[in-house]
Amino acid sequence: MEDFTAGTISSQSAQRQSTLGGKWDARVHELVQEFGGGCAPELIEEMIVTALKMARDDMGVADLKLLSRSMKEMRYAARVFSNYGAFRKVTVFGSARVALDSPEAQVAEEFARQMVEREFMIITGGGDGIMGAAQRGAGRAMSFGLNIRLPFEQHANETIEGDKKLINFNYFFTRKLNFVKDAHAFAVFPGGFGTLDESFEVLTLMQTGKARIIPVVLLDKPDGNYWETLMGFITDRLFKSGFVSPEDFAFFKIMHAVEDAVDEITGFYRVYQSARWVGEQLVVRIARPLSEAALTRLDNDFADVLRRGQIVQRNALPQEKNQPEIWDLPRLVFTPNRRSFGRLREFIDEVNELGSSEQ
Repeated sequence: MEDFTAGTISSQSAQRQSTLGGKWDARVHELVQEFGGGCAPELIEEMIVTALKMARDDMGVADLKLLSRSMKEMRYAARVFSNYGAFRKVTVFGSARVALDSPEAQVAEEFARQMVEREFMIITGGGDGIMGAAQRGAGRAMSFGLNIRLPFEQHANETIEGDKKLINFNYFFTRKLNFVKDAHAFAVFPGGFGTLDESFEVLTLMQTGKARIIPVVLLDKPDGNYWETLMGFITDRLFKSGFVSPEDFAFFKIMHAVEDAVDEITGFYRVYQSARWVGEQLVVRIARPLSEAALTRLDNDFADVLRRGQIVQRNALPQEKNQPEIWDLPRLVFTPNRRSFGRLREFIDEVNELGSSEQ
């Protein structure tokens, strides 16, 4: 998620936003320097200062427990995921109540198997049903399970049970953050309140620019109409009432064939690789340079997206030096408005189309 939403923080130039005053700031700084602050010691200092301020805020014990436990959950999950940064990942949402021999579960299992064949890892909620089927298709070695502690229903499926990549969460919000943070695509199957909650949150995050834009495929059994039924409500009640915009429909695609869903996800990364904000500029990394004709077409087709200037093709910006593994990729750099993120999804589709046709 940070690639798309965050700017670069330089450990040399960043100023701590929160202080305790000169004497205490110096002691915190000394502590971090002595202990070791990693690649961003100023952020470690910031967290320590925030924790010390809470001691003076007269917070209740319940609030302190929530903050402490959620930070521990996030730290542990980040440690687990950090060992698998070389793999792209697909988060799979779907009901825990679907039988493993149902058509929906069979589609989920085959989808996960084909994504692993293309060197993607699978993230699920770790439970049974659709989650268990996807986990079984992916296999233990290529799976993450983000389980939630509940008094009923949810337990780890047999594929991921006992694996080091099974992470147990106490809070839904820390679990949901990790569904999004390391994902490069989402595959959503029929489900209940939880599935719809997760799905609409993902769409909201992309719609508002709070998460990087990645593929969302809505999968069903071959003759199912789960998503078409929901789409009828979205069109009749949300779109026609002006609650969502036409470009918001670009964020997702309904699929009934596994091969189509797999092609949609892998095709998204044919030319487009990733994006990040550097100040007001959006930097789009691509696998190969585009021609001048392609740049002109992008300028014309997406003039409504540009706040000012044009789309410029160039090398990496100095602010991207903390990502040496992608330093050599060409970039498309421009200053967009921050309103029509669905149009940026369409921009990525056109970049892939133009880059593929020129190959």
